[in-house]
Amino acid sequence: MEQMIRQVLADYGRLPVDAMTLDVDADLYRCGLTSHASVNVMLALEDAFDVEFPQELLRKKTFESIFAIEQALSGLVTSDRVSSV
Repeated sequence: MEQMIRQVLADYGRLPVDAMTLDVDADLYRCGLTSHASVNVMLALEDAFDVEFPQELLRKKTFESIFAIEQALSGLVTSDRVSSV
């Protein structure tokens, strides 16, 4: 999951740094992620993981680090699989 998140960040985050080398807890906004790019990242993550971010996760904190994104996605992927069974 982490590698896919990093790839999405590399492809859609428009970061001036290599997403593959960032610490998992690095502040992505301090690394150059803009609010516009974070929307593109969110949409790409939804496609990549076949999930939809609910309204309560559509906040800056959800996308502030690779770790935060992974935590949000882990909950979505798990709950999505449970609800489709």
